[in-house]
Amino acid sequence: MAGEPNRQGEFVAHERDYSRFTGMVKWGTIAAAIVTLIVVLMIAS
Repeated sequence: MAGEPNRQGEFVAHERDYSRFTGMVKWGTIAAAIVTLIVVLMIAS
């Protein structure tokens, strides 16, 4: 069909966006854990 090549391009774009999203989630989780640790240490002292 005429739309097939465009679908492949859309898949590549979605895959790239998903990879960026998972990267942001990973680093956001790490950052939140560090901030939480700092706050807990501040409260404990």
